[in-house]
Amino acid sequence: MKQVVIENPVINSPYDEPKRHFKFTEEGITDEIIEGTRRPSSYFIPIARPRSRGRQTQLHLDTEWTEDRLKENDEINRIRARVAIWRNGGYVGVTKTTSRLLGYWNNTDREKKLFFCQIEALETAIYLAEVAGKYGDSWIENKLREVNEVANPLLFRLSFKMATGSGKTVVMAMLIAWHALKNSPTPRTPGFPTHS
Repeated sequence: MKQVVIENPVINSPYDEPKRHFKFTEEGITDEIIEGTRRPSSYFIPIARPRSRGRQTQLHLDTEWTEDRLKENDEINRIRARVAIWRNGGYVGVTKTTSRLLGYWNNTDREKKLFFCQIEALETAIYLAEVAGKYGDSWIENKLREVNEVANPLLFRLSFKMATGSGKTVVMAMLIAWHALKNSPTPRTPGFPTHS
């Protein structure tokens, strides 16, 4: 496999949706930049290959990242697309409290501007809780429940995968604030915590 040296791997702003990515080929990652599109969510399929050493045959994990060993996360990409349509449409279908919070979190004049990945995680949680069922996307919750039932029977959970250093703790705090504030004006809203 040809070794590729990428002088500057940061090609997108952390505050905006990614619009460029490095191309993968049969040989692995290249230094060629694909413009105008975000890399689809995908995962690397590790394939252990036999390797002879003397009389013994050992298995080792071949970690070459080639195009034929990448598998797209089809459901994640579909959810991203639906959330993007909703975002670009102005967050239709949310409560006033949620709308105000989204406006505050997206405010470009904030002292500490949020990363795009943080906003997208919040948007996705809100979309699933408040919007998806209203706009024909109940397939998302159905799929999540189906997958969850295999791994965690009787305990429905959602999770968001974010990179190290991307601000997961901030996202958790904002989700807690959203749940608490969303519940305040209408204490009997189903699906949200109650308080006394």
